[in-house]
Amino acid sequence: MRRVLLVAMLAATGLVTQAPAQAAGGVPGVDVSNWTGDIDWAKVVEGGGKFAFVHATEGSDWISPRFQAQYGGAAEAGLFRGAYHFALPHSSSGAQQAEHFVANGGAWTSDGLTLPGVLDLEDNPYQQKTGKNSCYDLSQKDMVAWIKDFTTTYRRKTGRDAIIYTTTSWWRTCTGDSDAFGRHPLWLARWGSEPGELPKSWTGHAFWQSTDKGPLVGGGNVFNGTEAQLKALANPPAEVSVSGAAKGRKLYTITVANTGPHPVTNVKVDGRAFGGKVVKAPGCKFSGTAVRCVIPELARGKKVRLTVTLKPRSSSGAVGIRVTVGTVKLTLKGA
Repeated sequence: MRRVLLVAMLAATGLVTQAPAQAAGGVPGVDVSNWTGDIDWAKVVEGGGKFAFVHATEGSDWISPRFQAQYGGAAEAGLFRGAYHFALPHSSSGAQQAEHFVANGGAWTSDGLTLPGVLDLEDNPYQQKTGKNSCYDLSQKDMVAWIKDFTTTYRRKTGRDAIIYTTTSWWRTCTGDSDAFGRHPLWLARWGSEPGELPKSWTGHAFWQSTDKGPLVGGGNVFNGTEAQLKALANPPAEVSVSGAAKGRKLYTITVANTGPHPVTNVKVDGRAFGGKVVKAPGCKFSGTAVRCVIPELARGKKVRLTVTLKPRSSSGAVGIRVTVGTVKLTLKGA
């Protein structure tokens, strides 16, 4: 499978999560919750704040009563904003909690201000109430499965990879230092002057929470990059994937899937046969060895499968089709 970005830029997640950790610089921001109370967002902006993460949900039924006011206020002040979900892995499945989050503030919109939603993973704060340990009594294997359930559901519902908030200590203890989530931007929690060591999944952090009480309001945070990269994280390029298969020497299938967060239009699929000519391509234009298919619109999460039939020149020798979609080139060879 090959992927193509439909605009000439790189997604900020790829730039930032692989950058070396840095203790200073970056873009300042805040995180707030119901306990923060009412917020003067104009003062946050005046103080240099550029983004805010707002507590939206917890478990599979709790919704912050201040979420709408805090989230809306951050946007009205011109801040990049994102919602976060406090995970309670013992209480319900990852999928259920992702659904609850998306339905109550965690959905992503392409307004240029909304950051991907955050999965907040940390020590169980309700140990006395629940009788469960810091890892919610889940084994490391079960915790990794729970996180995958949440993040896969979130990706399917929004087209974005959730940001993961955690500490290195919790991640090592509760997931066995899993390396399975490197595609997700990391929001590292470590109070102090240095980010310190990172969990195994990541070689760099996207966000760093260095204090629970920052100089602006709520927690003190910094984005490990430039403001332009933060903007790109809020509004990444469209993305499609291209895959295909040869069924014998005559029949070829090409699948174009929208794997990004935006709907895409006017997707051109160009093919050039070798070792034969095109004799059938439903919905496409073809002549000789050339074929062109145009997909007028492809909604997020949807895919289109195209079929092309060739007439080989002989029963032996190389035969197939070379496919181009944007910058992606794919060669399918008949057997």
